[in-house]
Amino acid sequence: MEEDKSKTQYNELGEKPVGKLLMQYAIPAIVAMAASSVYNIVDGIFVGQGVGPDAIMGLALCAPVMSLTAAFGAMVGVGGSTLMSVRLGQKDYAEAKQILGNVVVMNVLLGVALGLVLQLSLEPILRFFGASDYTIGPAYDFMTVILAANVFQHLYFGLNAMLRSTNRPKLAMYATFGTVVLNCLFAPLFIFVFQWGIRGAALATVLAQCLMLLWQLRLFTDRSNIVHLERRMPRLKWGIVKNSLTIGLPQFLINLCACLVAIVITRSLTYFGAQTAVGGDVAVGAYGIQNRLILFVVMAVIGLNQGMQPIAGYNYGAQKYDRLIEVLKKSLVFATVFTTAGWAVCIIFATPLATLFAKGSPELIAEAARGLRINISTFPLVGIQIVSTAFFQSIGYASKSIFLSLSRQLLFLLPLLLVLPHLFNNPVDGVWFSLPISDAIAFLVAVAMLAHQVRKFKRQTFL
Repeated sequence: MEEDKSKTQYNELGEKPVGKLLMQYAIPAIVAMAASSVYNIVDGIFVGQGVGPDAIMGLALCAPVMSLTAAFGAMVGVGGSTLMSVRLGQKDYAEAKQILGNVVVMNVLLGVALGLVLQLSLEPILRFFGASDYTIGPAYDFMTVILAANVFQHLYFGLNAMLRSTNRPKLAMYATFGTVVLNCLFAPLFIFVFQWGIRGAALATVLAQCLMLLWQLRLFTDRSNIVHLERRMPRLKWGIVKNSLTIGLPQFLINLCACLVAIVITRSLTYFGAQTAVGGDVAVGAYGIQNRLILFVVMAVIGLNQGMQPIAGYNYGAQKYDRLIEVLKKSLVFATVFTTAGWAVCIIFATPLATLFAKGSPELIAEAARGLRINISTFPLVGIQIVSTAFFQSIGYASKSIFLSLSRQLLFLLPLLLVLPHLFNNPVDGVWFSLPISDAIAFLVAVAMLAHQVRKFKRQTFL
């Protein structure tokens, strides 16, 4: 009886009206991502107000390391959840259960290995990213705590992806909400009361995720659901490992490229900022503030993608191409609305937003606000590019998703970062302008690829 109920729960992905289904899946994910982004901003405010501007500058240097760890976690989590959606669409429930176990084992192995390797070489890595004697301390203190719990973070994000792909988006939202609430309780306690500084901020993040991970594990050991963890140790199955990593490869490359780009940006800002009145540390700190604000809107689009992907994967597996096209179109419209709204807010309120993070540092506030307005100038176009990459990934078109993820970062942005600073009187402006120009070019490529793919699906619909 419970098994039949569970199967019916998955079948609605191919039967319920697409608009309602997208709202059912996307709203919890968007709310969860928005809540997570709000915490990311609030956390930055806690650090800026409670520790100081040097800590904000140090946090900006942590972005490449965190992108690298996220790359491996996303490869497993996104790849496994996409494969899960396709198998559920094909009604292969036995393999769906094996996928869950394999995702857990892969996250443990990668999380432990990567955390250990990065921990042992952390200081030279941060120096390579552009850390100065002024910013190395806060960056090192923060990442030491984060990397010590790397395996738990991998499991937390991986199991949240599994919750969404097994038709439990609200539970995934609750997990994220729980993390945000606990984080917001722990961070001020650790920073302002216990005076643990930036280590306290990192510990708050880690502890909140670990507590919610325990709840996720409880959900996935519930045997009343057809997709659950067995009591015995899951055994890796080569076919599942290979397919999960292949499908997740685009997300891995996106984050890996983000790591590479962040390295180039932080090193460029350190070098070129030192040639201006701004200074290298201030330029890097300004980039960190911009990232936190822009990430708020990007995370909303990522939440939309998380709602779209199980629906797209299921209907692709069930060969219901009309529904596949419909969920894509609706996702593109919503993503554009989000990015346009974010663009308007950041253009109008750039200075007040920057002030939240940089109390007592007018130079940092001014550079962050000026760079933000430039950085976000083509932001209304970004939503379509993000959805396109996720869409191709959700239906197993790894090569197209990989190309889209690489084109924006490697083919367009990196060359611009290397060339434009030399064409401006203020070379830091060259770094800022590289970002919106690459976004505009990537948008054009994404639109062309999507239009071609939709025409192919429409032909298959009428066969």
